[in-house]
Amino acid sequence: MLRVLRGSRVLMAAAVRGGGKASVQSPNPTVVGAASSRTASTSGILKPVPVSPAMSKFLGGIPEISRTQAIKKVWEHIKLNQLQNPANKKEICYDEKLKAIFGGRDKVGFLEIAKLLSPHFVKAK
Repeated sequence: MLRVLRGSRVLMAAAVRGGGKASVQSPNPTVVGAASSRTASTSGILKPVPVSPAMSKFLGGIPEISRTQAIKKVWEHIKLNQLQNPANKKEICYDEKLKAIFGGRDKVGFLEIAKLLSPHFVKAK
């Protein structure tokens, strides 16, 4: 028990000397350096791709967007217009704007949104 208390006193003294802020050293500095030196290139679902005219109209004329950003915009629209079923939050009731994108369906589960957006992303040739 005495050994534990001595260790905590040493740590506290170091924190006080450092202006009240304890500095933590990374055990592997190459990992930290690797994370901060990533390139700005995007790929996969983060890469902006061309979208269909219907999706572009929904997004306000944006000709290309990443899949994650498109899903985020759809969810913003759902939250802003309170389109979730209050009794079952997993169910989305569409308005006219979303019906144009999702083929005229009235209701859909929230897990289906990404699948229904997939046809609106034009494949690169």
